[in-house]
Amino acid sequence: MTYCLRIADLPENERPRERLIAHGAKILATAELIAILIGTGQGPGKLSAVGLGQYILQQLGKTQNDPLAALRDVTPAELMTIPGVGEAKATSIIAAIELGKRAFLSRPSEGTVIDSPLAAAATLSQDLMWQNQERFAVLLLDVKNRLLGTKVITIGTATETLASPRDIFREVIKQGATRVIVAHNHPSGSLEPSQADIDLTRQLLAGAQLLTIPVLDHLIIGNGEHQSLREITDLWDEYPQED
Repeated sequence: MTYCLRIADLPENERPRERLIAHGAKILATAELIAILIGTGQGPGKLSAVGLGQYILQQLGKTQNDPLAALRDVTPAELMTIPGVGEAKATSIIAAIELGKRAFLSRPSEGTVIDSPLAAAATLSQDLMWQNQERFAVLLLDVKNRLLGTKVITIGTATETLASPRDIFREVIKQGATRVIVAHNHPSGSLEPSQADIDLTRQLLAGAQLLTIPVLDHLIIGNGEHQSLREITDLWDEYPQED
């Protein structure tokens, strides 16, 4: 059996770097992205760079069901226990992971207008994204949807967190906010709202009507993605808010 040790040995239309330039990074498999970072292969059976990328993910998958979750928190020492991964490859991977985290977690400054679920998720990602425990947070806004600040209300377990409408609105009023977006993370990465999430949102929207402090959205955040309950439910039709 013949193995390709270098990306350059692959046909041009199969090379990850060329595919990225032509079509963008999103179409590349995770193993291909790793291949671009490490440049060359080998390891067991003299794998290609892409093959070694797949092998790295397989080895990380032995410690967690989700290889990407393991990759986010892996150390250089752990990577270097994988055959074919030396210091240079390990540090390249770690540096890319850290750069991605810093870019993703850049928080908008106070006074920024929060005008979309994406902007809200970006603002709260530092508090919620990739946490091992569920956290419930609020994004505090003024009457023109300008950012006043954020606040983590509660920290729960790996599968659930408890937040009461009383605690949430107390913090909103304390900070002088006139509008609010609430959010929590799902450490599992699933963005599907639970019945408890729906019930809490309904309570918050009803309370917001009484207090005249509009709840603009409830976001679920995890694994680099977000979901807006306002976009996928009819709750805001049931409990209209003063936008």
